[in-house]
Amino acid sequence: MKTIPVAVQLYTLREEAEKDFEGTLRKVADLGFEGVEFAGLGDYTPGDMKKLLDELGLKAVSSHIPLEQIKNNLNQMIEVQKTLGSKYIVCPYFEPKNEKDYYELITILKKAGEMCSLEGIKLCYHNHDFELEKLSNGQTALETIFAETSPQELNTELDIYWLKKAGEDPVEWLKRYEGRTPLLHLKDMTKDDEQFFAELGTGGVDVDAVLALGEEAQIKWWIVEQDVSRKTAFESLEISMNYLKSRLPHLDK
Repeated sequence: MKTIPVAVQLYTLREEAEKDFEGTLRKVADLGFEGVEFAGLGDYTPGDMKKLLDELGLKAVSSHIPLEQIKNNLNQMIEVQKTLGSKYIVCPYFEPKNEKDYYELITILKKAGEMCSLEGIKLCYHNHDFELEKLSNGQTALETIFAETSPQELNTELDIYWLKKAGEDPVEWLKRYEGRTPLLHLKDMTKDDEQFFAELGTGGVDVDAVLALGEEAQIKWWIVEQDVSRKTAFESLEISMNYLKSRLPHLDK
């Protein structure tokens, strides 16, 4: 079985990183994570961050970059990824006011994805639940985004919590975009009506079924994220990592 490495989305640790970015990354490495997905570099230059990651044995997997930066400052963002050693830029959030906005987004993503591809970087799109609403074409907004773009222009970073929140089956989406989902956000959801963010293996998302499809779907990185926790962020990540260690043998070494 192919070994798929595990990273953490550092938005999970935003408060900790703001106080002590280096100490936060050291704890991430100590927990057994193999890489990180950035949501900003704090006060670090890309070069200094790369040195720190190398020291800790961590890989820069990808960066969540706001759409405005993708639209207006893409060349610089690409150079940052090259310095970090990251191969992916992710559009993390887009909230439309109307259907027309989605088509304007698609135009931006097509152009940006083409530019990224020429530089050896892949552009991905990270979903929430509202992209699962149907458009006038009978498809969901998320389906439309990927139907209107090529794999060379845009890949997916499916988020299984938000798919489940929208009443969808993450496994079906993973099968649908097999080979087009290099990055996947692993999240769980409480089983009650609140549907709150939960540590992996403690909620109602069939994470095991998703993990079982990793090789077939050609996943390159599993990325753990917990937007909000009722424990400390590190306590939650430790629970999630212990769950993954029980499922992914390479982690428990």
